[in-house]
Formats: sequence, C-alpha cells, structure tokens
Amino acid sequence: MSYVDGFVIPVPRDNVQAYRRMAQKAGKIWKEHGALEVFECVGDDVKPGKRTSFPRSVKLKPDETVVFSWIVFKSRAHRDRVNKKVMEDPRLADMMKSKSTPFDSKRMIYGGFKTLVQL
Repeated sequence: MSYVDGFVIPVPRDNVQAYRRMAQKAGKIWKEHGALEVFECVGDDVKPGKRTSFPRSVKLKPDETVVFSWIVFKSRAHRDRVNKKVMEDPRLADMMKSKSTPFDSKRMIYGGFKTLVQL
C-alpha cells in the first residue's frame, strides 16, 4: 500500500494564484525526485464546524480559503528518501526563503499517513 503526506494550509484568497504557481513548481520538484502523485485542492464547500473543521484547524481568517494537499509515495521509506532529496534541492530552498510566500506556514497542518484502504 502507498504512503501519503497530507497538508491543510490557510491561503489568503488574493494569493491563491500565487500559491498555485508555487505549488506547481514544488510539485514538479517532488515528482522529479520520485513522488508518485501530487494533489493541490482549494476549498469549495468547506464550512466551519461547531467543534472542529478544516477552517477551525488552521484558524481561518475571513479573507482566506483552505488548501488541502497530499503527495503519494510507494512507502514511508520511499517518502523519506524522496523528501530528503527535495529538502536538499536548492530550487525548493529558494522558494521557501522568499519573504513573499503566499501562505502562513505557521498555521499549516501536515503529517504522514499509512494507507488503510485503497480502491
């Protein structure tokens, strides 16, 4: 079964296109280093819940939307190898050093997941 890194990110609505451009570049880097698939999805039907929800999880502000992303790998070991190469890639380092990153990385939620069901 595959392994997935998942992300939930608050992005100001005015920055969605800038985020898209950055995500396309970053996704290509992940794929070049071996990721199987990269998905970047912008909120369309994401309502705040009473106790918990995507908006609550990232302390969504009124002018922001939620981006839900995931990267697919063969296994956790494969993920670790790919991510090591990606983190050493100067193209990604340059993107992350930019003061104009189109989202608040301090409110990003991420983690690695074992696949439980794959159809």
